[in-house]
Amino acid sequence: MENSKGSPKTRKDFKEMVKDIRIAMLCTITSEGYIHSRPMGTSDVDEEGNIWFFTSESSQKINEVEDNSNVSVCYADPDDNTYVCVMGTAQIVHDRKKIDELWNPALKIWFPEGKEDPEIVLIKIDPISAEYWDSSSSKMVVLFNMAKALVTGKEYDEGEYGKINL
Repeated sequence: MENSKGSPKTRKDFKEMVKDIRIAMLCTITSEGYIHSRPMGTSDVDEEGNIWFFTSESSQKINEVEDNSNVSVCYADPDDNTYVCVMGTAQIVHDRKKIDELWNPALKIWFPEGKEDPEIVLIKIDPISAEYWDSSSSKMVVLFNMAKALVTGKEYDEGEYGKINL
């Protein structure tokens, strides 16, 4: 899917693409220089395109972000054939007002003391660049087009790829 088609995507398009994808893979760099990925629930993508996650201050990802703030956040929605990868910088946010603003009662699973839990912090991802891969076709259409490419020997057109202007 290396063909860019259509008009460039914007911050608004980005928000629309990921709004229903609640889990993303947050990728940090370990002190040994390896990539460390883990699933995270997205709490918000704000108007500036910043991505917000709740986490515990004593988690390993906090140390990794403090050592190297370069991160990647990847979203995948195989049902809609939509994939988005954001590269950016992370920062730890201790702002209680922002925690209150983004708090969701379902977070009590990880923070039994609620939003007053002293371990709660936010990770804010400031996006630098992003790419997307998108095929608006249904699974049946995708499978048909794959089979067609096999039979005809022509390259499979996977859909749209491009960069997102953040």
